[in-house]
Amino acid sequence: MMDTIKRISGVNPRKCMKCGKCTASCPAFDEMEFHPHQFVDMVENGRIDQLMQSRGIDFCLSCFACVERCPRNVEPAKLIEAVRLAVVRQQGGDHLRPEAIPHLLDENLPQQAITAAFRKYRK
Repeated sequence: MMDTIKRISGVNPRKCMKCGKCTASCPAFDEMEFHPHQFVDMVENGRIDQLMQSRGIDFCLSCFACVERCPRNVEPAKLIEAVRLAVVRQQGGDHLRPEAIPHLLDENLPQQAITAAFRKYRK
């Protein structure tokens, strides 16, 4: 599972020097069970199952403040999003099938939204 998370996120958690700047800039710090720097460490050490069961992944605002503050470009928010995605995929498999897309099209909906959802919710 660790390789899957790394592949989905495109992040190398080994670059983290555990300075804590990501956690210090996180507006959801108080709500998260595991803070951004801990999250990176847990991915690096293969504790993915524990992260997938954590409610803390739902509290991340995806504001990317942690990404902006990281001096090593580790991008903790991308790791959190990858774990969220792994949870979604485990819960119900593919949520969007190609044949369903025509019914979802709306002239007010950007096509990028459909494409992004298709990529995100399809294995």
